[in-house]
Amino acid sequence: MVQVQLRVPEDVVKEIDRWVSKGRFRSRSDAIKTIIALYEEREKTREFYKMLVGRSREAREKPEILVPLEEIE
Repeated sequence: MVQVQLRVPEDVVKEIDRWVSKGRFRSRSDAIKTIIALYEEREKTREFYKMLVGRSREAREKPEILVPLEEIE
């Protein structure tokens, strides 16, 4: 792991400390790593959604290129 310095507004640190004191996270570091992981997952979900929207558009414009699910194994 690499250590980085991070400047965060005081109210955010207080909120993270509150989560740690309630046992939601083991430490500030654990909370921040979890928040980053959740953000990464959200971005992956957004990209997947964009792909689905694009594929839906393709399906409406060119239904003849659709492959029936029964043919996929």
